[in-house]
Amino acid sequence: MDTRQLTAFCTVVELKSFSQAAERLGVTQPAVSLQIRSLEQRLGQQLLDRSGRRVEPTEAGLRLYRGAQRLLAFEQQLVEEVAGEADGELRGELAIGAATGPGATVVPLLLCEFQRENPEVRVELTISDTQAVVEAVARRELELGIVGATPRHRSVAYEPFFRDEVVLVCPPEHPFAGKTIAIDALKDGTLIVMQEGAGVRQVIEDELRKLGTRLKDLDVRLELGLQESVKSAVEAGYGVTFISRAAVEGELAAGTLAIARVRGLEPSRQISLVRASGRVGTRVAAAFVDFANARV
Repeated sequence: MDTRQLTAFCTVVELKSFSQAAERLGVTQPAVSLQIRSLEQRLGQQLLDRSGRRVEPTEAGLRLYRGAQRLLAFEQQLVEEVAGEADGELRGELAIGAATGPGATVVPLLLCEFQRENPEVRVELTISDTQAVVEAVARRELELGIVGATPRHRSVAYEPFFRDEVVLVCPPEHPFAGKTIAIDALKDGTLIVMQEGAGVRQVIEDELRKLGTRLKDLDVRLELGLQESVKSAVEAGYGVTFISRAAVEGELAAGTLAIARVRGLEPSRQISLVRASGRVGTRVAAAFVDFANARV
């Protein structure tokens, strides 16, 4: 089967547009249309529904898309392996996503070290909340994701990566600093939380549920986006927050933040790798996972 036709087809499915697919592939729109038409004629099936404002795959098109993704990934892996074996160097691209916790701390350094050891590899890191990373991996826009929670999704699979401690932090002069407090005391401490979809927030909600408490029972009045937002607000003295310890090691060492503990609450989370189900991993991705596992 012609991989150029499959590439054109998959690009149209992902972008839901012939014109945008042509732009991404660097060809004309008629050329993309011809590739799709030839593919439909060969298979004897309509693969795309062109009747709406956006192009959508038919049932047959969805089946082809899933299989084509595996075939194209295998082709890329084969090319990388052959090229790499010829001169012993690892070559290719790694499109990876990370949630804001690991994406702000551990992951960038790992990627920099990995790229330095493999100079022919091009790395692209996207940082977003957990749900967005998972969705991008499911759509195969990213080959790997690194997330702090594992929301259910039928199109992805998770595997353990490393563990991350979640701590309650406050300004060093705050009444909670260095103390162990009752959970009800959080109502008086102006608890700041991250937005829906953030891995740390999901961990805290799960831990609170085990104690028979919900986040809304704590009278949360500040929801300020993601990790850097809540950290800045706490440093400025506006409240307390739960956050990955790795994200505040520098502030703890400098004394601009302090840790408090909540009685009965010892939150931590499993940082996980996420991959699209059924996707054949590239040689570059496999090399990065081996590299990272040896260091975290």
